[in-house]
Amino acid sequence: MSTPLPAPPVAVIFDFGGVFTESPLSRFAAYEIAKHLPLQFLAGTIKAQTDHGAFGRFERGEIDLEHFDDAFLRETTDAGHPVSGRELMSLLSLQLRPAMAEAHQRLIGAGFKTACITNNTPGSTAAEWVGNDDRGAVARVMDSFDAVIESATVGMRKPEPAIYRLACERLSVDPHDCVFLDDLGINLKPAKAMGMQTIKVPLDHWQAALIELERVTGTELLTP
Repeated sequence: MSTPLPAPPVAVIFDFGGVFTESPLSRFAAYEIAKHLPLQFLAGTIKAQTDHGAFGRFERGEIDLEHFDDAFLRETTDAGHPVSGRELMSLLSLQLRPAMAEAHQRLIGAGFKTACITNNTPGSTAAEWVGNDDRGAVARVMDSFDAVIESATVGMRKPEPAIYRLACERLSVDPHDCVFLDDLGINLKPAKAMGMQTIKVPLDHWQAALIELERVTGTELLTP
């Protein structure tokens, strides 16, 4: 007897960086190669400090750029390779994925509620995380969401479960009625635990996530 498929969602919740844009991890890797640093040094330093590290506090809006610059420099120096916070932030000029923006518009046209949960930094907008040529398009994407949850504004960040619950509250939906997309598995786990369907956006083959989202939503998202 086959296992029944989950009910179709009524809402689609997206991460921003690594979903609507190329992954920041790609920029980190290029920097590490250029500077002869160990691969995954930057992400590893951030992950090792967890929520109490400089990056986590910066994304929750607990410290400003000046304090983040110094605090991240101390963390990376202690880890063996000094990199300032400002240097890290300079790597976050990401390229938009127009096909993902188009898929989002198709979902809206099909009647789905949509939201974005993004870990950002104080005073920044999603448009500032892309190159100049993409800023207008990103601003239009962000304006078309029913809800945008920014970590530095709400004082919590993924993967803290409360930020996912807040998104559901703002959409007036139950987690079981949502599908959530993110490029990091650690951010998908809390969403799945509370009942959301989850889709990981692969670093090197992000189109696979759209194929899965087509299946889950029953909506054509990829241009033939």
